[in-house]
Amino acid sequence: MTVFLWGVLPYVAFALLVAGLVWRYRYDQFGWTTRSSQIYESKLLNIASPAFHYGILFVLVGHLVGLFIPMSWTDAIGVSERSYHLVSLYGGTAAGLLTIAGIVLLIHRRRTNAPVFRATTANDKVMYVVLLAAIVLGMVAKLSHASGDGYNYRASIAPWARSLFTLQPDTARMAGVPVLDEIHAVIGMALIAFVPYSRLVHMFSAPVQYLFRPYIVYRSRDPKQLGPRPEQRGWERAGF
Repeated sequence: MTVFLWGVLPYVAFALLVAGLVWRYRYDQFGWTTRSSQIYESKLLNIASPAFHYGILFVLVGHLVGLFIPMSWTDAIGVSERSYHLVSLYGGTAAGLLTIAGIVLLIHRRRTNAPVFRATTANDKVMYVVLLAAIVLGMVAKLSHASGDGYNYRASIAPWARSLFTLQPDTARMAGVPVLDEIHAVIGMALIAFVPYSRLVHMFSAPVQYLFRPYIVYRSRDPKQLGPRPEQRGWERAGF
């Protein structure tokens, strides 16, 4: 079971992620969207959406720093384990609370607004469950290690995570990891695999073309020319 969870399952999740992204891009580009429901209600959405997006961004950055910045690097710049633990504890808890608040408001909005609720799919409901489970379990695991210097996951989970990129997973590192942290890691892998098959796929979209598109030129009309303009053949002079 240890080999499967920490030596096989991560690659299964990554394969499902890549396969899903390729499939969505090739066969469902029009579905590569958040399916915005802002047209139905925007007041609560303007609060819930930023809370969720900023919260999940901080959570993601915290995970990337915690898993992929070696402990030797922070030691080299004078950051003690105690200081790192406190920043991780309070910063991670704040980011998690902000994310949960955003998700709860989004769910409340979907339950109390009839048009938005009708636009909610079974896939959306599964997405909210997996997201909440991952965030809540992560916070519970973090708070369970709040006393003292906490659990030093940078000496176990982080090296294991980095070893996955060498295609030689160091499953022995996961021996002795607290159960809550193990469950959190498994749910995290499930979330990674689920992303391309849900509306979360939009996180892989970036308006890169916007940086290179030509300028849109707006010209004011002559106030004397009201109503429909007569058809003209060829190009018009810009009047410069």
